[in-house]
Amino acid sequence: MTGHTVTQPHRTSCTPARAARELGLRRGEFDLAVQLGRIRTVPDEGGGGTRRVARAEIERLRRSEGFPESVRERVRTVGTGEGAALMQVSPGRFTRLARLGLVVPVFFHLNRYRAVVWMYSAEELRQFTADEEHTPLLKARTPEGLRGQLEAGLDLRPRNWRGRHLGLLLRQTDDPWERAGAVAAFLDPARIAETVPDPHERSYLNRHRPGPPAHGAPGSPAARLSAEIMTADDADEIDWLRTDLARAMDEARSYRPAPRATPRDGHRAPGQGGPPEPGKPRLPHRLLSRLRRGRR
Repeated sequence: MTGHTVTQPHRTSCTPARAARELGLRRGEFDLAVQLGRIRTVPDEGGGGTRRVARAEIERLRRSEGFPESVRERVRTVGTGEGAALMQVSPGRFTRLARLGLVVPVFFHLNRYRAVVWMYSAEELRQFTADEEHTPLLKARTPEGLRGQLEAGLDLRPRNWRGRHLGLLLRQTDDPWERAGAVAAFLDPARIAETVPDPHERSYLNRHRPGPPAHGAPGSPAARLSAEIMTADDADEIDWLRTDLARAMDEARSYRPAPRATPRDGHRAPGQGGPPEPGKPRLPHRLLSRLRRGRR
């Protein structure tokens, strides 16, 4: 016994996997609950990079009425068919509401034909349906102005998903560089280079830039489609993302300048002067020439 107290940095929180088990959730359900803000996470007090769940948060959820079914129901997701049935509308009307941005997907996956399947929060759809202001959208003919937008090809599902996913990424970090990386995740490399011209800053930013949700092996058609959905393509969306990135970069620079590549001690670029490396005396040029000829 030395008299020193052994600290337990994780005594007040647990890993996501442990939290999911204690809450009776599958890992996918748990991750979605975090994304939707149903479960709050905290930084790792032990200094690790993975966020954790406070014990107090777990106890709060376990005390909720109807646990664990109530917690699981709050993160239930449905596709177009189930969503339409829940809202008591046709699948066609449901798709039109989603394309208009009136109902927002929470995530997507690709089926075996590499078609995008959008998934929605059942709880949010119930809330939308219960709001009397939305009754005309559910029962009456779609207003002419909205029909015109649909006929012109409007589809806000990818953009709305990007906005939702960005919110998730920003909620999960307080580090200014990670926040800047989250914004940059939705811009293509050319837009990032225009907004962050310094190559050292851009390299450091890319280290904090999260990739798209994993779909297929890297470089596969599925992975490329996922990256395409992740990347903003509307002019106004690109503009506000670039504005947000520029603002985030100002905060990141003030918080922690990007590291600059410097030569290691004793190494010189061609043409630079300076003393030779220790233990390696510099030989006269003529002697070096003789030694090289003698090796032939």
